[in-house]
Amino acid sequence: MWTEDDVRFMREAHSLAKSAEGRTTPDPMVGAVLVKGGRIISMGYHGEVATPHAETWAIQKAGEEARGATLYINLEPCNHYGNNPPCTDIIIKSGIKRVVASMKDPNPLVNGRGFAKLKRHRIKVEVGLLEEEARRLNEVFVKYITTKRPFVCLKTAMTIDGKIATRTGASRWVASPDSLRFAHHLRNIYDAILVGVRTVLIDNPRLDVRRVEKVKDPVRIVLDTFARTPLKARVADLSIARTIIAVGPKAPRSRVEALSKKGAEILRVNAVGGQLDIKELLKKLEGMKITSILVEGGGEVNASFIEAKAVDKAYFNIVPKIFGGRDAKTPVEGEGVKLPAQAKWLKNVHVDKIGEDLLVSGYF
Repeated sequence: MWTEDDVRFMREAHSLAKSAEGRTTPDPMVGAVLVKGGRIISMGYHGEVATPHAETWAIQKAGEEARGATLYINLEPCNHYGNNPPCTDIIIKSGIKRVVASMKDPNPLVNGRGFAKLKRHRIKVEVGLLEEEARRLNEVFVKYITTKRPFVCLKTAMTIDGKIATRTGASRWVASPDSLRFAHHLRNIYDAILVGVRTVLIDNPRLDVRRVEKVKDPVRIVLDTFARTPLKARVADLSIARTIIAVGPKAPRSRVEALSKKGAEILRVNAVGGQLDIKELLKKLEGMKITSILVEGGGEVNASFIEAKAVDKAYFNIVPKIFGGRDAKTPVEGEGVKLPAQAKWLKNVHVDKIGEDLLVSGYF
């Protein structure tokens, strides 16, 4: 059904879309390529939230040459008013004769209506080219717009013998400099980064972006059932980034008030046995328009998210060094399963190398 040129032009659209990774939230990443006579005449991508959409940029740059052209786009054009007018109207007015799209927009405001409108105006519409790649590209948007819950990615670095710290609790640095740069790349593209209060007390991290060219610093979220975050902790420094501290019902009022006066946003969440309710937490974070979360917690925090079935994607960075130690912490603590048959499996697993480290990624 698809020609080699179709695939080539669509890959270009995907590449354009990805160039804005981390900047469009809560909007999707979209790239558009206009082709006429077998050559690209114009391109565009959605650069930031509230900026013109990819189709608009490409059509504006092409001008009258867009008439009779084919538009390649990774996501269905919108047909409603938001921060921008409907892209379908702009496409129709431009005289474009064919639209090739990777996937339907799962947004209930669109969801096939954009394609239907184009067809009513006798524009040829073809859908499904590189669809799986398109869904992965906008996996955060797809999850958030269809479930109203943030996309959760768990990232951890461990030695080849499965340790995230030595027996004394020292953890800097488990990963290599190359892997640390990748970790900061992830911070750069997710809305928020989440850790437990133990990480704050031991490492006093900034939880910002430093090792790559910065798009933004993520919102910092601390799971702190009893409001133990020190007032002088780096996460309490709001000149770096916004901070949300999730506390339980038994958190001392004086501590909560002190953190609030520092400017931290306090999120009250139910707790059982000293552990915050992860599902309730995610529901409240969705209400705060946080679409994606990078979990960089210790073993107990990681376990709490996995046990709550709240993790969508995971990165396990495996470093060729050995710590040893029966008391050294591992990436996933908690109670664990009783039998091997109860193990939680990753799906669609990929293994890559970052320098001398291995990076194993997959989906839950």
